[in-house]
Amino acid sequence: MAPTLAAAVSSDESITDHLELLAVMGRDFASTLDIETTVYRALTLITRHLNAAGGAVFMLEDEGQTLHCTACVGATDITGLKLPSDKGIVGRSVQDNRGEIVRDAAKDPSFNKNVDKQTGFTTRSILCAPMSVKDEVIGAIEMVNKLDADDLFTDGDLRILEVLSTSAALAILNARLAAALVEQERVRRELELAAEIQRSLLPDTPAADFPVHGINIPARTVSGDFFDFFELPDGRICFNLGDVSGKGMNAALLMAKTASLFRCLGKTIHDPGLLMARINAEICETVTRGMFVTMVGGIFDPDTGTVVLANAGHEPPLVRAADGTFRPIAAEAPPVGILPPLGPDDTFPETRVDLEGGALWVFTDGVTEGLVDGGRMLEASGFKDLINRYDDLPAAGRLDRMIEHFNQNAGLRDDLTMLVIEDNHPHRRPKPATGPDSPGAASEELLILEFPARPDRLKVVRKAVSEAATECGCSTAVTRDMVIAVDEACQNVIRHAYGNTGVGEVVLEIRREGEDVVFLLRDFAAPVDVERIKPRDLDDLRPGGLGTHFIREVMDDVTFLPPPEDGGNLLRMKKKIA
Repeated sequence: MAPTLAAAVSSDESITDHLELLAVMGRDFASTLDIETTVYRALTLITRHLNAAGGAVFMLEDEGQTLHCTACVGATDITGLKLPSDKGIVGRSVQDNRGEIVRDAAKDPSFNKNVDKQTGFTTRSILCAPMSVKDEVIGAIEMVNKLDADDLFTDGDLRILEVLSTSAALAILNARLAAALVEQERVRRELELAAEIQRSLLPDTPAADFPVHGINIPARTVSGDFFDFFELPDGRICFNLGDVSGKGMNAALLMAKTASLFRCLGKTIHDPGLLMARINAEICETVTRGMFVTMVGGIFDPDTGTVVLANAGHEPPLVRAADGTFRPIAAEAPPVGILPPLGPDDTFPETRVDLEGGALWVFTDGVTEGLVDGGRMLEASGFKDLINRYDDLPAAGRLDRMIEHFNQNAGLRDDLTMLVIEDNHPHRRPKPATGPDSPGAASEELLILEFPARPDRLKVVRKAVSEAATECGCSTAVTRDMVIAVDEACQNVIRHAYGNTGVGEVVLEIRREGEDVVFLLRDFAAPVDVERIKPRDLDDLRPGGLGTHFIREVMDDVTFLPPPEDGGNLLRMKKKIA
């Protein structure tokens, strides 16, 4: 009976030792998120408990293709060793998700003798168990050379190692999950902070009768869309709306930078084409490759009901006339951040629009591509229907009602951003082109172009005149003469009316009146003495006066109209279509 009792006592002591080891390992794994240090401590305890000469932990990496030794204890250090996950005894154990004992490693065909050659260590026996929870294998624990008389591991050793490996696997998976949750929470807090910063970049809600209103509904926590508007000292309103390519934090950062640039530069640069070019230059210097911004920026004058805008690759804004009809304004330039500026005078094309009691709608593709009732896309036609349906509501209420139509409960496909500029000024100042000889009802407005009184802007004017003349059916020769004459008239305004200061604005209106093309050139400088602006004799060889002579020679009629009520000068030039 004595031997049996002794064996029982020894067995009880062994079980107690096993349980104590499990408890120690459990406490270690639970007390820290430092997986590497904890795994090394657990491996040390397991190696000592099984009385092995050495031990190693191999973790699966590279989507299960590689076994990486992340911890090692014993006579030789193989930490950092990487093996194919289907090679060697460890690989076999991982692939089969089964523990095994190799009592004579030299005779096992899977044994990798190269490791012993490199380290000088002699591996006689191996004990290996996969670290797995159910069918998920994350690695394996390997013991080498039992420090007993026969150097052999027992079946009991294998069962112990299997239990300890499973315990270690569960602890590692829990630690990974905890670390992922911590990281998730950190990202969530950062995204909320980014979203708060983005919201602070949006303009405050204006008064109900303010002519510009906007709305932004992010599809995710942070948005790649933005809009802004602010009043200039002269009462005009600077506005923009944009959409950054891509999603996530990179898009949010580029959105914040672009919006900040617009507000900062827009307070001093009141030329939308030049402003867009400056923003493009800044973005091109620092933008991550492949990212860009589609953007519309402009200036609205509530006193005249006119908008001057530049469109950089964005969705065509819609001009809604007072009668409910729509007209799109297509982009004439690529998105911001794609093409670096060609030079310091580079600019983006501008479009001038007279709202005439209507409104300008600027929006992102998240609106037209958004899902509404029945899971269908809204599209441009549906967007127009929504605008007309709620036209009787104030702008802010109209935007809110339109947003309600999108299926937000199912998750937005993209950010929803809209901006509306309404011509709702109760007291309208006369249009720049009015005068006693203004065209009647039979005339057709071809173009209104507003530009700063600077020579570098005349290339835009020349292009506009050429396109308008060609559209009217003018011959190449007549078109060329028109371009030169209008260019000369604009230079006279810049040089003489504004004194080459680069300060001031010029408005060119081009109309078709029957068989004539009419050019109305308006400036806002001090009224000139018409009697002194006469062409001189060609034989009088001294500077000045020849440009005026050429203009009168080319055009069929050149007349200074009476100065407008709000000051400035108005020149009318007429040329028959030929």
